Amino acid sequence: MRFFPILTAVLVCIALFFLVLQREALLGFARSLTGDTPEEQVAEAEAAESVPVAIAAAAADRPEDAMHVIALRSEAREVPDAVMVRGQSKAAREVEVRSETSGVVESEPLRKGQFVETGDLLCRIDPGSRGASLAEAEARLAAARAAVPEAEARIPEAQARVAEAEARLEEARINQNAASRLSEGGFASDTRVASAAAALRAAEASLTAAATGLETVQAGIETARANVQTAEAGVEQASLEIDKLSIRAPFSGLLETDTAELGALLQPGLPCATVIQLDPMKLVGFLPEAQVDRVSVGAQAGARLASGGETAGEVTFLSRSADELTRTFRVEVTVPNDDLAIRDGQTAEILIRTPATRAHLVPASALTLNDEGTLGLRVVESDGTVGFMAASIVRDTQDGVLVTGIPDTIDVIVVGQEYVTEGVPVRATFEPLGLAAEATQ
Repeated sequence: MRFFPILTAVLVCIALFFLVLQREALLGFARSLTGDTPEEQVAEAEAAESVPVAIAAAAADRPEDAMHVIALRSEAREVPDAVMVRGQSKAAREVEVRSETSGVVESEPLRKGQFVETGDLLCRIDPGSRGASLAEAEARLAAARAAVPEAEARIPEAQARVAEAEARLEEARINQNAASRLSEGGFASDTRVASAAAALRAAEASLTAAATGLETVQAGIETARANVQTAEAGVEQASLEIDKLSIRAPFSGLLETDTAELGALLQPGLPCATVIQLDPMKLVGFLPEAQVDRVSVGAQAGARLASGGETAGEVTFLSRSADELTRTFRVEVTVPNDDLAIRDGQTAEILIRTPATRAHLVPASALTLNDEGTLGLRVVESDGTVGFMAASIVRDTQDGVLVTGIPDTIDVIVVGQEYVTEGVPVRATFEPLGLAAEATQ
């Protein structure tokens, strides 16, 4: 029979009995051995446990059978907060450069992946007869411009005819007036009066014809000027048609496709090449309704790509209109991509910084449920009894759980909270815990 293992087990049981169930008696016996005065014992207890004065006074009145718990004095502090969304990278610009005219490609193709600058030639189309069309339009313009001085030269002649007709009209009026007066005195015949009236009407007709001729000359000038404008439009159209033969890069970027092959026939609307701009890069995600008000344009953001790369930038766009199907709001983060390491379409986890939140950092084991199933913390009230406070989890960290929705200062029970309920008197021991001092995430 092994005597010593049994004796050891008995001694261990006795030690546990005094440490757990008779702790106060054991502590009193220890104090009597040290010889400390009661005042020194109280000072040491206060310094070791950091019990608030009100709770210490209430704990002194607790019965000996009150439940013993371990509590933590927690002070709320501001901790950085963020919203995380899943999204993907998207090129800042992407355009499929298409032909605006028809013709055969006469330039060597550029291969995909090549970097091009703004204005670089992508495709050149054979001009064909477009040069002759431009020369013809320029000749018509020269002829139209020459016709303008010729039309303007007819103005003096037409004006002179009008002046001559006005003078003859004035003479005819004088003759007709004289004939009428002589006829009244019996000194002129009726034939002379009729002849004078006929001459007056002829002069009036000549003046009308001269004025019409002047208007015709002026209309001819306007027509000549209109012909000039039409010829200029023809020249411009022919020049633009020639300019369309050279298809150039609209911005600096990478060729996502080969340019059109040599000898290929391009028609209006057919693609020459696809150009994408990857610097800067956009990260696109969708915020749920509950979190969209926490984000603002200009907020700092970071992202981790599925490939393991990380980047940072700021929010440059936040949609004001929700997606009709998902009821989410589009958010765009612009990040630098100088080395073109980020590709278009990569999956990314986007973390957007939001205003700081006042929260407590407590052990995850301190969270509990009340009888209604509400998640929260059991705390030591100022009268030494147990209270319950509902709490909301901000996020988990390596050091504990960040919770909010509770007062800035609390005494949270971290050991024994599952064995007490609201209103039960407890004897609390306050222990320092590094969690409260490291709430930095």
